[in-house]
Parts: sequence; C-alpha cells; structure tokens
Amino acid sequence: MAKGLIGRKLGMTQVFVGGEELIPVTVVEAGPCTVVQKKTQQTDGYDAIQLGFGEIKPHRVNQPELGHFKKSGAAPTRFLREIRVDDADAYEVGQVLTAGLFQPGDRVDVTGISRGKGYQGVMKRHGFGGGRASHGSMFHRKPGAIGAHEAPGRVFKGQKLPGQMGNHRVTVQNLQVVEVDLERNTIMLRGAVPGGKNGAVVLRNAVKLGGG
Repeated sequence: MAKGLIGRKLGMTQVFVGGEELIPVTVVEAGPCTVVQKKTQQTDGYDAIQLGFGEIKPHRVNQPELGHFKKSGAAPTRFLREIRVDDADAYEVGQVLTAGLFQPGDRVDVTGISRGKGYQGVMKRHGFGGGRASHGSMFHRKPGAIGAHEAPGRVFKGQKLPGQMGNHRVTVQNLQVVEVDLERNTIMLRGAVPGGKNGAVVLRNAVKLGGG
C-alpha cells in the first residue's frame, strides 16, 4: 500500500544491530503530518493526499494559502507535499499521520534537496582526471578542448563542463527502517539521506524492493 510522510533530517549517528553490527543511521523527525487535502479519481483523475508538516504562525503564509488551510480546518504549516496513495478515501481531511506509519524492517525511498556546493570545476563536478601538473603545462584542472571537426561543427549536447553543483532534488531508494520512536516521532534509517541538517525530506514506501 502506497504511503508517505514529510519529515525533517536531524542528523546522523550509529547504532548496534543484533548486538554485534555497528551501522550508520540517519535520524528523521517524521511527522506529525496533517492531511490538508484529498484528491480522488472522481474529482482529479488520481488518488493522492496533501500533507502539511511544521506548524508556523498564520501571518507567515499568504492569503490564498491561509484560505486553503482554513478550508481543511488544519493549522498553517511550513511544508506542503503531495503523496500518491492507492485509495484517498482511506484518509480523512484533518487526520494526523505519525512515525507509526512505518515499522522497523520497512523499506522507504527518501527525497530531499541535496547540499549546494556552488560553482565547481570539472574535476570536482564530474571526476575529470585533469591535465599535467608539471611546471609550465598551463593545463592542470581545465576541462580541455570541447570542439569538434567541421562536421558536426558544434559542441554536442550533454557535454560535461563546470557549473552549479548540488542543490538538486535527489531521491535515495530502498533505505531500511532500523528503529521507530513513537514518543519522539523519529525514524532511524540505515545510511545517508539527501540534504543538510534540518532539511525537509519526504519518506515514501519503496517502489523497488531489494536486498542490502
């Protein structure tokens, strides 16, 4: 069954599993998320729910958003995300979803905004080997020639060049839920998730189940 939550990345730590294996985990504050809107096959052509996470003061949202929240009876939130579900009628507007939606052993896909690294050269951005480092080479970390012959007489699309690195929407698939703390509303995920500390992430049940 398709399901999901909005969360906040708190940071990384490590835990023992089975009393012998030490594994890295990311701690995510998952919810509580309020169902702000439902979308169904009859009205929208697909089934989904819109979740809100992170309450903020009403004066920090614009008037259209404030009306949207008032219509659902939910308090204004900092984040709104849409989650595809199998049956939107299984949820109610105003319903609160918590970390208990997932259980240890579940597999999830986590989507977030990767850390921005600014404008970078080809060696850091694409892993180029660079040129000679000897004195007077004048090459070093440059990308090298990108031209072509008279035919085609242009630079091919997709040529790897310096540019903005990071700050992209990234999804890490098939992460294992190690532990769920209902009191703190946190979920521990094995491995790393995109983004920096306190960054917003979206957790969905994994679409590609596998080992590891």
